[in-house]
Amino acid sequence: MGINKAVFLDKDGTLIRDIPYNVNPDLITLSGNCITGLKKIAEAGFLLILISNQSGVAMNFFELGELRLVKERIDQLLGIHGISLSGFYFCPHHPQGMLEEFSVSCNCRKPKNGLLLEAAEEHGIDLSRSWMLGDILDDVEAGNRSGCKTVLIDNGHETEWQMNPKRVPDFIAAHIDEAADYILEMASYHKIA
Repeated sequence: MGINKAVFLDKDGTLIRDIPYNVNPDLITLSGNCITGLKKIAEAGFLLILISNQSGVAMNFFELGELRLVKERIDQLLGIHGISLSGFYFCPHHPQGMLEEFSVSCNCRKPKNGLLLEAAEEHGIDLSRSWMLGDILDDVEAGNRSGCKTVLIDNGHETEWQMNPKRVPDFIAAHIDEAADYILEMASYHKIA
């Protein structure tokens, strides 16, 4: 079991504004109401790790290497505010992809939890002390499958609402700042209890 705690963040629609299949750095902007929360989370000792499905690779909408530019732009936008990511993990697969090498059913595409488990191993993360934040229930399910606590950022992106016990978040927030306040409140409560 790891000693670190983390907040895993979905990318599109959670950390950055959702533009489907976008890899143009000039179009990447941070979501509103996230900087204060991210700073609080980082100051409380949580690692910030991005976990993202990037099926645009499998669909041949963009190349794997273009995600490096996306990461650099996100790092730049966060760095302006003194925030840094400890990791950027993405799944390039989709079972119905156009490129054969990426057209597979994998363990890393959310709602599966392969990316969270990989990040936890590489960063020594205790998943029971960690959180997954995302704007759809696939994010919540991936977090719950990993033993994390979960927050759904309810910004209208979840449209299917297909529920099962793994898809129930611990908290629903309007944005990352609100989620951060809840996470820190829960962390403080567990220290006292």
